[in-house]
Amino acid sequence: MIFLITKEFEFDASHYIAGRGGKCERLHGHTWRFAVTLEAELQEDGIAYDFRDLGAAVVERVVEKLDHTHLNDLLSQPSAENLAAWIWERLGDLPLYDIKVWESATSSVTFRGP
Repeated sequence: MIFLITKEFEFDASHYIAGRGGKCERLHGHTWRFAVTLEAELQEDGIAYDFRDLGAAVVERVVEKLDHTHLNDLLSQPSAENLAAWIWERLGDLPLYDIKVWESATSSVTFRGP
């Protein structure tokens, strides 16, 4: 049996989007939220992938690198789309299904890797 395992995270960071016009070109911040979904087969112990292991990997590789930073120092164009791809790259050794990034409560992108 195959399961999709999802864990959500959040961090605070600033950014601006160059060349798009409007207020998003000005420096501003968000409490970003993102979800990591894995695809894994059920193991003998009844767990497909341990939430604790997933959480530890994501906090170390992603949240600690992004929280309270200026995303333009990391990505040349820190859109939600580019941020989702960046997160995917950091977690590429996990059995990823998709990454979903919310820039606001009503606006999100979903990335399914290459």
